[in-house]
Amino acid sequence: MNKKELKEFLDAKVEQYNRPDFITSDPIQIPHQFSKKEDIEIAGFLSATIAWGNRKSIINNANKMMTLLEHSPHDFVMNHQETDLAKLEPFAHRTFNGLDFITFIKSLQHIYKNHNGLESVFAKHAENQSLQNAIHHFKQTFFEIEHLQRTEKHVSDPLKKSAAKRINMFLRWMVRDDNTGVDFGIWKSLSPTQLSCPLDVHSGNVARKLGLLNRKQNDGKALAELDASLRKLDKSDPVKYDFALFGLGVFEGF
Repeated sequence: MNKKELKEFLDAKVEQYNRPDFITSDPIQIPHQFSKKEDIEIAGFLSATIAWGNRKSIINNANKMMTLLEHSPHDFVMNHQETDLAKLEPFAHRTFNGLDFITFIKSLQHIYKNHNGLESVFAKHAENQSLQNAIHHFKQTFFEIEHLQRTEKHVSDPLKKSAAKRINMFLRWMVRDDNTGVDFGIWKSLSPTQLSCPLDVHSGNVARKLGLLNRKQNDGKALAELDASLRKLDKSDPVKYDFALFGLGVFEGF
């Protein structure tokens, strides 16, 4: 395929998958349970944090998180007492356990009380064409509070060569306004032009088959290469192609 044919092919796949019925099989359904901005942000961030492994298990466990937070994540984050946190201890999703969950709740409270919320933290260090530096600074802010060393692995750092797939997915949800009601587009201080594609096994393999990516590892360098390729196809909304790459990989076994 030449560039024009590739763009037409991928644009058609975006149209096929970037639609409301995508929500029912994706972790994005968890923040879609809420209407308040802060609830959407917190539900989205926690769901994205555990978004690795079996998708059914991710969705089940993200729903368990919301139940433990009494279906009012922002209110729980802001107003919990120390005694309220004990019920989070039994939670587990793969290597993310109850102690990690408790640290995340305390860190989120710190961010909303002292840093004006999640959007503000990411916007503070955003660059024109990238949010990877902003993710690095977000991690530093997130772990300003006393925390277990083990919990740090659950927030990726692009400056340590990570593709930061889950945080990039969360940022897509918050920033990209897709007019179809899948992504939320509630963070107006950031632009879709700054987003990076959530790079994982599926999107990486499809991108390589289509000639959008040469690097073998799914790391930070691969993400930069894929970003450059997708920006050539649509610089105003490069991350819409996440729907095409993911759909081709997961649903079509491309």
